[in-house]
Amino acid sequence: MAEADLAALVPDWLDWSQAADELGVTPAKVRTMVRDHQLAQAVPVAGGGPRVPADFLQDGLVVKGLPGLLTLLHDAGFDDRESIAWIFTDADLPGRPIDALRENRGSEVKRRAQAMAL
Repeated sequence: MAEADLAALVPDWLDWSQAADELGVTPAKVRTMVRDHQLAQAVPVAGGGPRVPADFLQDGLVVKGLPGLLTLLHDAGFDDRESIAWIFTDADLPGRPIDALRENRGSEVKRRAQAMAL
């Protein structure tokens, strides 16, 4: 999944400044949030800079449940690119995991991530 075409999977991306504006924080805080697995970032297009999927933010906040999910995925050995690909891929859920999180249906997403970690 590491080689997934993230530009095709993720429709909209924000650079760190745009994400910071959306969250009402500084770009340095966004970098800290990425480091602490509250957000994930990738370089979706070769030669471009790091970006955060726009769908990770909702109503000026990080989508509920995303930081916990990212921690689970990292504990399972996923890096940020792999985590983003998993979150945006339509697997066994009705829809993509990101859609379930945005609709406050994160329990099933977390169960599936935990099962992968075992």
